[in-house]
Amino acid sequence: MTDLGIAIEPAETGGRGAFRMFLRNKAAVLGLVVFAFIVLVTVFGPGLYGTAAHKMVAPPFLGPGDDLGPRLGTDYLGRDILAGVIIGGRTTLFVAAFATAMAMTIGLVVGSLAGYFGRWVDATLMRFTELFQTLVPLLFALVIVSMLGVGTRNETLAIGVTLWPVTARLARAEFLRLREMEFVKASRAIGCGDLRIMFRTILPNAMPPLLVATTLTMVIAVLFHAGLSFLGLVDINTVSWGSMMGKNRGYTLTAWWTVFFPGLAILVSALSISLVGDGLQDAFNPKLRGR
Repeated sequence: MTDLGIAIEPAETGGRGAFRMFLRNKAAVLGLVVFAFIVLVTVFGPGLYGTAAHKMVAPPFLGPGDDLGPRLGTDYLGRDILAGVIIGGRTTLFVAAFATAMAMTIGLVVGSLAGYFGRWVDATLMRFTELFQTLVPLLFALVIVSMLGVGTRNETLAIGVTLWPVTARLARAEFLRLREMEFVKASRAIGCGDLRIMFRTILPNAMPPLLVATTLTMVIAVLFHAGLSFLGLVDINTVSWGSMMGKNRGYTLTAWWTVFFPGLAILVSALSISLVGDGLQDAFNPKLRGR
């Protein structure tokens, strides 16, 4: 490693080294396997299981393992808890994924422009970012949903709009650090334009911390969606883990399974994504990779 930093490290070699480091992290691999399993279940599970989450299939409040009911029991209307968990996961992960993509896109654009151009562009965009950071994210999302109306699209928009400032600040810091390095100066010297330098030269070198930030944003998006759904700020016909907990919260003591299994799904999903993020952070750390 020289003063050129990580840019002179061949991408293939660096990628292979990070991949090997990630595979050595057993917790991260476990998190990836668990999250992949959750995604597969939510994508293919509804078709394979064959029971609709809205359908009343048995008497209300049958417990898990009851011979007369589904495996995970039924709720206060006699709906299958397992069907709800499977189908609700599709809604939760869909909203979280699109909200994360929106937040990362907005944050990357704002942060890269601020970090690369600096001066008045940096000052203006950072004051704009600080305005959003002064707001309580979940409350801000509640206000947006209340104004636009309930629905998956509006909820996704609300979560994405509230979560981008952290990414913007991280992207700004990386662009500020990388724009003065020799390989960027060399790109300017040969006549590369600003957009090419930003997105073809600097951005690939800034991606490792941004990938880690993506996993953190995904976790927060899952929790935000669960919170909004728990409060009933979603389409009444949409099944999600948070809405299942919200509709059954009055029966927590008498029918614990109606709240426990959707809550467990949220916990396991958030934990598995967090483990992947920790693994990526260690894998992209050059000090740890050199051991």
